[in-house]
Amino acid sequence: MSNDAITERFASFDGVELALHRLGEGAPLLLLHGLFSSAEMNWIKWGHAQRLADAGFAVAMLDFRVHGDSAAPHDEAAYPENVLVRDTVAALAHLGWDDYVLGGFSLGARTSLHGVVQGLLKPQRLIVGGMGIAGLGEWSTRSAFFRRVIDEFDTIGRDDPAYFSRQFLKSQGVDRVAARLLLGTLPDMELGDLDRVTMPTLVVCGDEDRDNGSAEELAALLPHATYVEVPGTHMSSVTKPELGERMAEWLTA
Repeated sequence: MSNDAITERFASFDGVELALHRLGEGAPLLLLHGLFSSAEMNWIKWGHAQRLADAGFAVAMLDFRVHGDSAAPHDEAAYPENVLVRDTVAALAHLGWDDYVLGGFSLGARTSLHGVVQGLLKPQRLIVGGMGIAGLGEWSTRSAFFRRVIDEFDTIGRDDPAYFSRQFLKSQGVDRVAARLLLGTLPDMELGDLDRVTMPTLVVCGDEDRDNGSAEELAALLPHATYVEVPGTHMSSVTKPELGERMAEWLTA
C-alpha cells in the first residue's frame, strides 16, 4: 500500500470486516475496484488516486469482501444477492457521506450501476469504467467464465484463453473458495432499468477493451452520459495514466 494512503477497517452490514483506503482532502469520492483486484492494484499503484486527490478530492477506496485487505469468509450466508452493493452502502455510512461522487471499474462499475438502479446508491455524479452492456445484461455468462477459472485452476494451460485470468487471480492471492461464492451474488441487469441512472455519468473504457461488450452502447442507454476512450485493453487500461487523467478532467470541468 502507498505510504500516502491511510487504511482503516470497519464492519459491514453483516459484521464482515472490510478495508477502506483514504487519500487526499476535498470533495468526497468513493472508488470501487474490479474483480480479483483491489484498491491498491486498480487505483493506487498506477497513480490514479493521487491524481484525483491532487485535483481536490477526498478519495476513499473500498476493498470488496474477498479482495485486497478485506475478509474472505467461507460461510455461504456471507454472500446474499447484491452483497457488494450492500458493502458499498455500509462504506458510505462508515464515511458519513451523503453527497459524494462514485466511481467504479469493471466489477466496481457493475456494482455502482446496480446500486443506483435499485435506489440504494445516490451519487451526485457517477464514473463507469471498463464496462459495456454485455457485462450487465449477460453477467451470468461472464461469471461462468470466472467459475471455470476457479474450478479448473490447476489444469489451465498457457494456450487456454482463460490462462491470463488464472495468472491474475494467482498473482493477487485471491481466496478461490470465497471468490466462487461471491460470483453468484450479482444478478443480470435489465438494460431498460438504466434509464434510472439520471445523474451525470462518465463512461470510460480502453480502446481495445471488449471484455464486457460495448461501452459506447452502454453510454447511449444512459440519460446523461459522456463517453471517453483511453488507451489499452481491459487489463492494461488501468495501468495507463490516461484513465486517471480523464476521470479528473471530467470531474473538474
